[in-house]
Amino acid sequence: MSDDHAIDRATAAFVAHRNLLFTVAYEMLGSVADAEDVLQETWLRWAEVDLEQVRDQRAYLVRITTRQALNRLRTMSRRKESYVGPWLPEPLLTTPDVAQDVELAESVSMAVMLVLETLSPTERAVFVLREVFDVGYDEIAAAVDKTPAAVRQIAHRARRHVDARRPREVVSQNEARAALQSFQRALESGDLQGLLDVLAPEVGYMSDGGGVKHAALRPVVGAGKVARPLAGGLDKNSFSIAFGPTVVNGSPALVVHLDGIMAARVEAGRITGLYFVRNPEKLSRIASQTPLTLR
Repeated sequence: MSDDHAIDRATAAFVAHRNLLFTVAYEMLGSVADAEDVLQETWLRWAEVDLEQVRDQRAYLVRITTRQALNRLRTMSRRKESYVGPWLPEPLLTTPDVAQDVELAESVSMAVMLVLETLSPTERAVFVLREVFDVGYDEIAAAVDKTPAAVRQIAHRARRHVDARRPREVVSQNEARAALQSFQRALESGDLQGLLDVLAPEVGYMSDGGGVKHAALRPVVGAGKVARPLAGGLDKNSFSIAFGPTVVNGSPALVVHLDGIMAARVEAGRITGLYFVRNPEKLSRIASQTPLTLR
């Protein structure tokens, strides 16, 4: 087989699975730039593989991607230690099919991505591969350099940890959109009572400015504490909000013009979590849709 033909085959396989590999990397990292770097590293290693020795190209590519993402996760943990204020996952403007896939939409929601941040790198890799992508224990073991028995234990521990912290219920797109529309109306008019009506008593608010944009340096908890500054404006500058069919990380979200993306967690018709990403470095993927897939 000629070198050119081998590269063509490798390229075709990589392109066929690229959306899956990006989804794996993004769910493990929560960062588009780092996920793209991981895909580049994956391609460089994949191009050197003898395809005649590969029985399952998808599994092999996922294995390479996982290993590169694990290496990147450990580097990112050091970066986050010096990050100014709360760190939020990078929002993605996602395609309509992501919202229609309940499992995928939940797995990339801001709320669940934040829960994944509380896992160790290996726990996160195992959880994502097993619970989100339904990868077999043997394949995961090869990807994270653990025995299948160890992977089963890690998966059980990670699942228990995530289940205790993830949203209690998965709401419909219509319910989430209705709550956000009520929130938008109250926010635009500065209606304090309207905000208190749509925010759950235990609502949490996190803003990520990365030291570049004004943002709260720690999470704010409680409807009153969250609603009052929002009713007076997000900062000293005026802002406008556009709300439409845009879907961010698989769920309806508000676009604050020239300012950022505000995602929300909705439960029982009320907002229980607000996540406002203002760091300009994290807003590169809200101009065009990013395809994600579990397959």
